Amino acid sequence: MLELEHGFRVVDVHIELEPDEKRRAGSVGDPEEIERELHQAGVVRGVVFPADREGGYLKANNAVARMSVGRPFIAFARVNGPRDPGSGPGSRLRNIANSRSEEHTSPEDVEQFAYDDRFSGFRLNPAVDGLPDRDVLEEMEAAGLPVLTYGGRGFGPQAVADHLLEFDFPVVVSHFGGYPLDEAMAERTVDLLDDHDGLYLDTSAVHTREPVERAVMEHPDRVLFGSGAPTVHPNVGVMEVLTLDVPEDAMRKVFSKNATRVVEDLAP
Repeated sequence: MLELEHGFRVVDVHIELEPDEKRRAGSVGDPEEIERELHQAGVVRGVVFPADREGGYLKANNAVARMSVGRPFIAFARVNGPRDPGSGPGSRLRNIANSRSEEHTSPEDVEQFAYDDRFSGFRLNPAVDGLPDRDVLEEMEAAGLPVLTYGGRGFGPQAVADHLLEFDFPVVVSHFGGYPLDEAMAERTVDLLDDHDGLYLDTSAVHTREPVERAVMEHPDRVLFGSGAPTVHPNVGVMEVLTLDVPEDAMRKVFSKNATRVVEDLAP
């Protein structure tokens, strides 16, 4: 794809890396290819985290941190857990019996990640990895680093509110909380912005304009650009923001200013 020409400083809060070459589909997840694609889109820095896998994420997190050295990548440590992320009575019943195993992130792991300058935040995907237990979430709160979480089917807006928003750390919900392409769910996630000052939304894999434009106009400081690379080419993500019907100053906040307040290492 051709390089995009625009006058914005752009940082990306949603990039997935696959550190194991054998698990990549072609060049998907390859750090060199992703770095080239970010350059084509005019993205100067981005948050990266490991792709899905069974078992624990300790080795994958460390590999992603190593891959970030010398590249415009800011590593987030991926965190998993034993709890069912649902909000219904069945989930609550299952969580009474669920307990942390060796493959799950422990409070000690979180403490190590938090005070290791290789990591600038945490990544959750409760729909795939399960939800951390309360001890882990409290350790994440003590660390005070931003938390990027999947949002959509399997971990919708009510689950985000029930399980994460009581804690005192910035929460960035991917895909506007409506993956895949569930506009009504995205709108309900935007509603949460009214009552939760520490909540932010990223634009990764959001291909409908209305929820994004509404959030930018109502809460211009709470929307962050995320491409969803490598599944979505950064050029596509940038173009979708460039074509929003919002003021230029608000667009500048989405592309960079908001993210650098949440993730300090994304600053120039």
